[in-house]
Amino acid sequence: MRTYIRQIYRDGTVAWAAIAVAVFMIAAALGCSSGDGPKAGAAGGERKVIVIGFDGMDPKILSRLMEEGKLPNFKKLAEEGDFKELGTSMPPQSPVAWSDFITGMNPGGHGIFDFIHREPGTMFPYLSTSRAEPPEKTVTVGKWVIPLSSGKVSLLRRGKAFWEYLTDEGIKSTVFRVPANFPTVEDGARQLSGMGTPDMQGTYGTYSYYTDEKIDRGIKLSGGKAFRAKVRANRVAASLPGPPNTFLKDAPQSKVDFVVYIDPENPVAKIDIQGKEIILKEGEWSDWVKIDYEMVPYLQSASGIVRFYLKEIRPGFKLYVTPVNIDPSSPALPISSPEDYSEDIAEEIGLYYTQGIPEDSKALSENILADEEFLQQTDIVFGEETDMLELELGRFHSGLLFFYIGRVDQLSHMFWRTMDPKHPAYESADKLRAVIENAYEEMDAVLGRVLGVVDDNTTLIVLSDHGFAPFYRAFNLNSWLAREGYVTLTDDTESEFFQNVDWKGTQAYGVGFNGLYLNMKGREAGGIVTEEERDALLGEITEKLLDVKDPKNGKQVITKIYRAEDIYSGPFLEDAPDLVIGYNSGYRASWETVLGSFPKEIMRDNKQKWSGDHLIEADLVPGILLSNKKIAAEHPTLRDLAPTILGEFGIGKQEGMTGSSVFEKGAGE
Repeated sequence: MRTYIRQIYRDGTVAWAAIAVAVFMIAAALGCSSGDGPKAGAAGGERKVIVIGFDGMDPKILSRLMEEGKLPNFKKLAEEGDFKELGTSMPPQSPVAWSDFITGMNPGGHGIFDFIHREPGTMFPYLSTSRAEPPEKTVTVGKWVIPLSSGKVSLLRRGKAFWEYLTDEGIKSTVFRVPANFPTVEDGARQLSGMGTPDMQGTYGTYSYYTDEKIDRGIKLSGGKAFRAKVRANRVAASLPGPPNTFLKDAPQSKVDFVVYIDPENPVAKIDIQGKEIILKEGEWSDWVKIDYEMVPYLQSASGIVRFYLKEIRPGFKLYVTPVNIDPSSPALPISSPEDYSEDIAEEIGLYYTQGIPEDSKALSENILADEEFLQQTDIVFGEETDMLELELGRFHSGLLFFYIGRVDQLSHMFWRTMDPKHPAYESADKLRAVIENAYEEMDAVLGRVLGVVDDNTTLIVLSDHGFAPFYRAFNLNSWLAREGYVTLTDDTESEFFQNVDWKGTQAYGVGFNGLYLNMKGREAGGIVTEEERDALLGEITEKLLDVKDPKNGKQVITKIYRAEDIYSGPFLEDAPDLVIGYNSGYRASWETVLGSFPKEIMRDNKQKWSGDHLIEADLVPGILLSNKKIAAEHPTLRDLAPTILGEFGIGKQEGMTGSSVFEKGAGE
């Protein structure tokens, strides 16, 4: 019965849930062999390859800290093996970069061009890596909607993952939280999905916040919801929202009621939810708490997990609740392969974050969590990650182990402002100035643990998908296009999703963080640009954009612009933006650009806590590559890693891969 119930929810409810919150979700968001080592036998032999992915680790920062003696394990690996910069994807966005890594192809081969893509028929943006579709057939009985066919959640990344070639040869593979790999598919590898995995509401992470401050109940923040909490006789009654219930007409959001009892004298409260009692002091986080959302009485429920954080009892009441994560011990969505792998991990280490980007940067940006509170939350995430790494290292004996940690990336995004006096959001706080540096030192400790299991039969590869840069100023690409006459607006409001665009008078528009599209006749629903006009128009826009200077300091805002056909190849080239924008260091597309809005100003200072970034010209933010073997390639790139890993098991480069093994001359050239 449990498996049957889970399957109903997986096929029906979740698919609808993802669609129901799509707008909010987006807004919250922007053959040659190595010749080294024997080919593995049917069971993988004793050959081992360990790949550690440190998202966002920057080669300049890494080199400086190694020289200062703060990263002894990285220094040891670089000296005994090798260390080089690693060319990233264009654009250098995590889903694009990791898809390059996974497939050995450029975006034309795997189809991921940005965090955000658009439907040319509707001009509506959507998340690029996965899609949920509802059941095609349902029947309505009174207030109930009964699915008669299965919905589905699909991985939009195309191209064969390198580990599929390994498992085809009987080589054991464990792939831990690699981005752009949700939902996981059954291909013989053990996998836990990473970046791109939603919460139970179908979003990238929607927190709940309860306070007695004067706010409108249910007001939407970009990353969560705030609710007015009324304290009466030291008691607060509230509800925790869950997934939309698509078994009911209009799919109302499910909820679970809970009560908070406040100690009248001490800074302590008790949370009573579904018969569970959680006692917290002010400033304390709870353990994971299971929540069951009833969909159909006695027949259908959906299990999620949350953590509570009691910010304050007096003088005001403030309670933060994490996004409702998919319960790894009873997953409602395909977050692992085989299906029980996530359950196996939970049995070994306890419950854990399954949300693709678990660090709640939105709660920090929106001042729901203070800096120190956010760091506590990220420490919880990191503690779970190190427990998982310890578990997998302890049972790794042959084949491939890939392990991903996103801590450096998220802390670099949020705390660049604390170490860069030139940043508009600079904060002179001694205790926060070393947050990013400390994260590198933590990764050095992780590397030391990995080095402890490396033997003569193990190839170790350490990489990052991109580096980092400051984010000083935001450029409103769509506003610039409107000012230059390439977009016609029906009014001067700042509506999102191109709601105020007159497509009959529009030649070009921006979607996502680095993409510019022409409004092509026969492609876009209201297209007006012909094929004969395309080349000249792209040239004109390119010339003008490269000439844009920051009025504040005279710097060039955009340093390189690429035509898709010049940098991409493969069967999905037609889905690419017409132009890919490479911003200068310090600049980036505005959040409004990502979602098709038209602010009145062309540029503005970035005074947000999200202060570091990498969505710029790829040459300015290379990643890192280290190995315990010498790297022969002069200029290795992410696309070289898939053939490199295959080569370590004696498997040649596969059709469609554009890279070569980094241990051979010529890779990355």
